[in-house]
Amino acid sequence: MADKDVESGKPTPINHFRQVLDQSGITPDVEKWQYDGSGTEDDPYVVVWIDNDPRNPMLYGEIKKWSLTMLVALATLAVAFVSSAYSGGTREIIAEFGCSQEVATLGVSLFVLGFAIGPLLWAPMSELFGRQYLFFGTYAGLTAFNAGAAGSQNIWTLIIQRFLAGAIGSSPLTNAGGVIADMFASRERGLAMSLFAAAPFMGPVIGPIVGGFVGQTVGWRWVQGVMAIFTGVLWIAGTILLPETYPPVILRKRAQKLSKMTGKVYKSKGEIQNGSTSIAEVFKTSLSRPWILLFKEPIVLLLSIYMAIIYGTLYMCFGAFPIVYQQGRGWSPGIGGLAFLGVAVGMLLAVGYAIWDNKRYVGISDKHKGFAPPEARLPLCMVGSIAVPIGLFWFAWTNYPSIHWIVSIMAGAPFGFGMVLIFLGIMNYLIDAYTIFAASVLAANSVLRSLFGAAFPLFTRQMYANLGIHWASSVPAFLALACVPFPFLFYKYGAKVRVNCKYAAQSDKFMRDMAGQQSKSGGSSSASSDDEAEVDEAEGGKQMPQIEKMKEAGGGGGEGYDTTETSTDLEKSDFSSSEQKPQKQKTAPSSRPIEEVEDPLPRRESLISSSSATTEDDNERDEPTFAPITSTRSRTRIPAAGGTTYYNGNPFDLDRVNTRESFKNSATKDAKDAKEGKERSRSNSLVGGMTTTRSRGTSRAGSMGSRKSKKG
Repeated sequence: MADKDVESGKPTPINHFRQVLDQSGITPDVEKWQYDGSGTEDDPYVVVWIDNDPRNPMLYGEIKKWSLTMLVALATLAVAFVSSAYSGGTREIIAEFGCSQEVATLGVSLFVLGFAIGPLLWAPMSELFGRQYLFFGTYAGLTAFNAGAAGSQNIWTLIIQRFLAGAIGSSPLTNAGGVIADMFASRERGLAMSLFAAAPFMGPVIGPIVGGFVGQTVGWRWVQGVMAIFTGVLWIAGTILLPETYPPVILRKRAQKLSKMTGKVYKSKGEIQNGSTSIAEVFKTSLSRPWILLFKEPIVLLLSIYMAIIYGTLYMCFGAFPIVYQQGRGWSPGIGGLAFLGVAVGMLLAVGYAIWDNKRYVGISDKHKGFAPPEARLPLCMVGSIAVPIGLFWFAWTNYPSIHWIVSIMAGAPFGFGMVLIFLGIMNYLIDAYTIFAASVLAANSVLRSLFGAAFPLFTRQMYANLGIHWASSVPAFLALACVPFPFLFYKYGAKVRVNCKYAAQSDKFMRDMAGQQSKSGGSSSASSDDEAEVDEAEGGKQMPQIEKMKEAGGGGGEGYDTTETSTDLEKSDFSSSEQKPQKQKTAPSSRPIEEVEDPLPRRESLISSSSATTEDDNERDEPTFAPITSTRSRTRIPAAGGTTYYNGNPFDLDRVNTRESFKNSATKDAKDAKEGKERSRSNSLVGGMTTTRSRGTSRAGSMGSRKSKKG
């Protein structure tokens, strides 16, 4: 076994720039570690995290974690900033190219449309190549297309380059959240995500302010130039400072390098369990799965529509504010952009409120032993749902020239406040309700809201011309008002709704089985040595998954945060933490598959059984087919069939690695059940026919016997 600093519990340090340049993180400790296996093709060494592994993102120092969090948040803000800063030069673009207002607005709409396409491509790419290379490549493309847009000689070249910039540059919208999930345990992640969540909304608000002043001062080309400079600086900073944080990639690279160094065969646990994955398979799954969840799961559809309306309203403001303040009050583009300051103030207040509200969530999480119900995240959304229509109606009916301009600008504060809270509440709820389907649910949500964000600016001018400022501004307010009941209804009835949603029920069953096994292992684990507890503490092993679903099925109030994909069969995690190897024999494996483990909450079982009929769909809900689930870093130990299962609450890892099998196995099971049903019905009919024939033969024999007796 490798030498370790047992007293301090600190990982063997690796220079930061070496971590950036060398993804594998080979140290003497890593080389000397006693891995399972014999180093042959048939029995390779199984590469996992070692004790106090310096390349384990969970073990980064606090300063490093928060520095990288700020970097990826700023990268996300920059992409959102580029989407709206273009609007500051719209007047000059129309004047130079002689195009219509609608055609010029396509520069915003098509950029946001790229947000809908990009995540479907970049999310699976991160599974194959990791987050670091993806950031380097996509941000280079974003910078290049921003610079190219500055030199456009016609409107169509400009618009096409804007679309490509949005599609290529949208990778931080999905992968930045993954970086945070890689570094922070569940209890800490809420604070990090609260700070990060404001970035996609703060960027569009800052964009018109900067773009307006730059456009009226030095022209629209310099607006594009400022974007290129901003993203270029972040590209250089990210290239120098951002290491790879995705554990499957780190361990895969480590196994490859160890194989070259020693001549032995090393493979990461994920490679051994899941085998190699083709690019075609990954993209096929990632492109189809979000649509399945969007249109088959009412929770995903309704909440995604709600968020899409709010997101579309934000981008509608980029066309509405110039009409209200520049045309209506005669302000310049730069001064008109300052009207977004009210929205920005509301967003900052929302971040502070979310940080304060996180204490409530932690309390619920502790009360449920780390498995708080998803509905516990909805109070944020409930507060936000009330604030948004208040702000929009306030803005709509205080735009009279006789009313001071500050009154309508102040209306942006409740709108921005509610928008961020709705975003946080819905995203966290979807993540917790669809634990193992997390990334797919988020991709579906991102696609729908980006489509709304692209469409709303295109009809803003005509709507304001036909309805007038006041009623046109009231349209999104009425839409937001119609959606107010959604979070309240899901808070009260969400548990019952999830039981009757196929994939949400699968996720719920997965988490309840995990909770049940964890509670059963509590007695045996109490006999573990103090040394084991110390190792867990040193590695952050006390952290519980934040996918808290241990909720009684009848009630609502629970909260969930960062877990989204409900997969099917639970299997061993693909990348276990450092304490796993030397201690894996200490936990006795369960003698039954996880599907057979008794549900810790019998009340839910009774609800499921009472709600199930004899139909195939209901049977699927009661006994869903689970695909193998793996997670990259082990933090919580749970006995499972044939070994020990580990899960650390990172939904991104679970989703990327496992859920492609969920849909495949589900479809296979449906076909198999249908085939078996036909065979059963055919055999039953044959048996019935044979029985009828026998009965007829018996009756004939009886009648013949009676005739003979009469003759006798």
